[in-house]
Amino acid sequence: MKTILEEYTQYNYWANKKICDLLLTLDDSILEKDIPSSFRTIKSTVYHIWGAEDLWHQRINGDTTNKTIAKDFPGKFSDGINLFNEVSLKIIALVEKASDEDFLRVIDYKNMAGQPFSNNLYKIIMHCMNHSTFHRGQIITMLRNAGVTDLFSTDLITYYRI
Repeated sequence: MKTILEEYTQYNYWANKKICDLLLTLDDSILEKDIPSSFRTIKSTVYHIWGAEDLWHQRINGDTTNKTIAKDFPGKFSDGINLFNEVSLKIIALVEKASDEDFLRVIDYKNMAGQPFSNNLYKIIMHCMNHSTFHRGQIITMLRNAGVTDLFSTDLITYYRI
């Protein structure tokens, strides 16, 4: 299990970074363009992924505040991207330090509506990585709709091929 989770979190960082590196080259007019999706802009979708990864990292570490700096981040986009990359790396480090027994540990947390839930650590990590993948796919579609068509694959198999 540990090897799979290490690979999945490393892939997540790689794919996040690939997309964010591209986004850092684009004009704010593309990042802020209103494009119908789960979130109205590419920037807000990126911040949602960052916020979710940060929130799950906090929950895993026992923080119950349900607050993340990504929500309404006031800084420059490039600073936000740096912080986003940092939280993805923190998740990798968490997995690398964990034992197989740790992955079975039950994490108690409350969702954003305050409802209590409990899940094994490995399930939370799998969910978090899958959630990020889902929204990265939306970003690719949003980029195409904004006229950015010189794109690349962030598929897991592409990661395995490097």
